[in-house]
Amino acid sequence: MIKRILYFGNPAYLKVKDNQLVIDLPETKETKTAAIEDIGVIVLDHPQITITHGTIARLLDNNTALITCDEKHLPTGYLLPLESHSLQSERFRHQIEASEALKKQLWQQTIQAKIKNQAELLNQAGYSPKKMQQWVAEVKSGDEGNHEAVAAAHYWQRLFKSQIEFFYRDRYGEAPNHLLNYGYAILRGIVARGLVGSGLLPTLGIHHRNKYNAYCLADDIMEPYRPFVDKIVYDIVASGNLSDDMTREQRALLLGMSVLDVKMEKKRSPLMVGLQSTTASLAKCFTGESRKIIYPTFT
Repeated sequence: MIKRILYFGNPAYLKVKDNQLVIDLPETKETKTAAIEDIGVIVLDHPQITITHGTIARLLDNNTALITCDEKHLPTGYLLPLESHSLQSERFRHQIEASEALKKQLWQQTIQAKIKNQAELLNQAGYSPKKMQQWVAEVKSGDEGNHEAVAAAHYWQRLFKSQIEFFYRDRYGEAPNHLLNYGYAILRGIVARGLVGSGLLPTLGIHHRNKYNAYCLADDIMEPYRPFVDKIVYDIVASGNLSDDMTREQRALLLGMSVLDVKMEKKRSPLMVGLQSTTASLAKCFTGESRKIIYPTFT
């Protein structure tokens, strides 16, 4: 079942009644409701939002991710449940005990899937994907040749070239970097939620190991999903509506990533549903039931 992403960009008071999220909007004096069980992510993007402790507890019990934003509308915090899977301690143990060989194989699959999706997006943008497709086949265990970086340089030099003469991917760079930052931050929260829902610890990565990063595994697993964010940003740039300030409409488009149609092996599903297949397959890799992570593709 596809879960809803609720975005709040105006003053609001959030509470729970009869298993419904009750939303009081003081500016319009409206009251709206949403079933708790239907909510996957809530984005809080206004300083005058009040949410009761009981509401937070009920949302976390439903494995709903809460994302808070700063004055620039960029996500600054994630709130996830401590327990959301009946076999959590057992899965933590398998995850902690995973061998380096297994983690290198999983990273190889992850980078191959990422480059494959980047290649398809370049193809859709009118550029030859042949080099990227060649690099997919050349990625070794652990990506010891760092094909991820090689492919990224090739990819970013071309993706927006028909609209932007010189684009450099940098977190603090010029537009559309701000749109990419926002999309990736929302994606990160969605991935972290999926990992927790599969009984995994988002902190323990298969490749990322920064001791200051509480979401290393989320940063690993989101890599093949990044091109789906890139596609939304590409369409915004191609529409000619790019500006230094992110509009409400652009945020809505990026928040809509959860319902994008993706292909998971032989089936098609919304991205958020497909992500559940990814995190469930990763859990099976840690327990030894499988050796393959299921990642999405454009086609």
